[in-house]
Amino acid sequence: MTDRFRLTLAQLNATLGALDENAEKAFAAWEAGRAARVDLVMLPEMFLTGYQTQDLVLKPAFLRDAMTAMTALAARLGEGPVLGIGGPFADASGIYNAYWLLAEGRVIARRLKRALPHEDVFDEMRLFDPGPLPEPVVIGAARIGLPVCEDAWHPEVAQALAAAGAEMLFVPNGSPYRRAKLEALRLPVTRARVAETGLPLVYLNMLGGQDDQLFDGASFVLDREGAVVVQLPAFEEAVVHVDFEKRQGEWQPCSGPVVPQPGDLEQDYHAMVLGLADYLGKSGFKKAVLGLSGGVDSALVAAIAADALGPENVHCVMLPSRYTSRASLEDAAAAARALGCKLDTVMIEESRHAVEGALAHVFAGAAADVTEENIQSRLRGVMLMAISNKFGAMLLTTGNKSEVAVGYCTIYGDMAGGYNPLKDLYKTRVFETCRWRNANHRPWMKGPAGAAVPVAIIDKPPSAELRDNQKDQDSLPPYEVLDAILERLVEGDQSVAEIVAAGFERATVKRVEHLLYISEWKRFQSAPGPRLSTRAFWLDRRYPMVNRWRDRS
Repeated sequence: MTDRFRLTLAQLNATLGALDENAEKAFAAWEAGRAARVDLVMLPEMFLTGYQTQDLVLKPAFLRDAMTAMTALAARLGEGPVLGIGGPFADASGIYNAYWLLAEGRVIARRLKRALPHEDVFDEMRLFDPGPLPEPVVIGAARIGLPVCEDAWHPEVAQALAAAGAEMLFVPNGSPYRRAKLEALRLPVTRARVAETGLPLVYLNMLGGQDDQLFDGASFVLDREGAVVVQLPAFEEAVVHVDFEKRQGEWQPCSGPVVPQPGDLEQDYHAMVLGLADYLGKSGFKKAVLGLSGGVDSALVAAIAADALGPENVHCVMLPSRYTSRASLEDAAAAARALGCKLDTVMIEESRHAVEGALAHVFAGAAADVTEENIQSRLRGVMLMAISNKFGAMLLTTGNKSEVAVGYCTIYGDMAGGYNPLKDLYKTRVFETCRWRNANHRPWMKGPAGAAVPVAIIDKPPSAELRDNQKDQDSLPPYEVLDAILERLVEGDQSVAEIVAAGFERATVKRVEHLLYISEWKRFQSAPGPRLSTRAFWLDRRYPMVNRWRDRS
C-alpha cells in the first residue's frame, strides 16, 4: 500500500497588526484543509502578525497580544489537520521569529528561525534572537523539516534536518518581491537545497503589500530532482492541496497546478496595483486623488489607481497655469475619459499672481528663476492636499525613479502625497509599462480594457510646463542615457570610470552622480512606493544626506 501525505498551501494576504483578522483567515484555511482531509495546513512566515513587523515586535504589549491570539487560535482547532503558522515567540531566553504547529486545541510544537537576514530590506538581527538548529517534526506519516525562510538560503539548517531524519523540507517564507526574483534567486537557492539533501521541497511565500514591500506569493513545490511540480500564481491568493506519495521508501510530490508566471512588465505592474490597493486599504482609505497633468507619469498613476481601486474611486485634478498647453488639457481629459475617472479643473494662475505679488518686495531686483517655477508646483500641492483633506482621499504623487533619483521634482510641490506608485520605476520603463497596459487587460484589473494611457501622451516629449517651451531634456540628459547611467550608479554601484568605459561621456556621468548625491535629502522626505528592483530608494539604498565625497576615478 502506498503511503500518502496531503498538504494545504495557503498563500494568503495578511495585514500587519490585524491579529484577529489574520487568525480568521488562518482558521478558514484550516477548515478548507479539514474538508479536503489533509495532514497539514501551511501558512507563511509571521502570518499571524503580518510581516515585516519592524520594531513593533520589540514592544512587550504587542508580543503579549500576538502570543495570546496564537493560543486562542489553537484552542479553536478541533479534530483535523495540524495548522502551521508563523508568529513571534518570546520567553526568558529572547524574542524569536517562530513557526507554530497547532492541533486539537493546543500548541504541539514550535520551530525557531535560526538564520536572521540583515541585508537588503531586512534587519532581523536587531529584532530577533537566533534559534537552535531545528529538529524535524512528525506529522501524520512523515517527518517534516521546517526551515523558516532564510534558514533555507544556507546549507547548514537543511543539511542538519536531513541528517536528523527529515523526509521533506517545508519552507514558510516572507520573501519580498523584486523583479525576476523567482528565476534568478528563489529557484536556484531551493534547488541547491534539494541537490544537497535529496529531499523534495515546498516553498510557501507570503502575499500582499506592506509599506514599500510587496510579497508576491508565487509559491512552488520541487520534487527530488528539483523540477517544479506545483506553481502557484504571482500576486494572487490561492489555497491549493498538494499530495505526496511514498515510493520505495521516499516521499515524492504529485504533480499539481503549474501556473505560468507573467513577464517582468506584467509583474511590476501587478506589484504597483497591489501595492497601492493594500497601502490604501490596510490604512483605511478607499479613494485616491492625483494631479493629472497630461503627462505620461500622472496618466500611468491614474491607470494604476483605477486598476487598484476602481475608476469611481479615483479623482483626477487638472491644475493649469499660463504655461499649460492646450494639448496637455486635451490629453488629461482623454486620459480621465479612457479610464472613467472623475476629472476636475482648478486654475492656479490667480493664486500664482497672489503669491508672487506678496513676495514682490522681497524679490525686488532679483531675476526670475526656478523659484517662480517651484511656486507653481507648490501651489498645486496645496490645492491637491486641500482636496485630499476635504474628501478623505489619499493624494498620490507621480514622480518616477529617474526624477526622484536626480531631484527633478519639487519638495512640498509635486512630491506632496501619501504614496508614489512609480517611485521605483525608471522613466524608460514608464513608457514600456504604458504600452504594455494599453495592449493587455487582466481579471485583477478594476479599470477598463483598452488604451488606458492615450497614445498622444506616450509619444509627446516630456515637459513640466513650468515655463514657456520647457522640455525635460533642457535640464536632463535624454532619458535613455540618464536611466542607463542611473542603473549603473544605483543598481550596479559602478564607479565613474566603469561607466565612462561603457561608452558614456564623463561630464554627463559626473553631472548625474552629483545630482544623485545632492538629492538624498529630498528622497528622505518622499512618499513611500512599491519596491520593484534590487536597489529601491529607502531600505535597499541608504546614503547620508550630507556627503561631500565624489568618485574621482
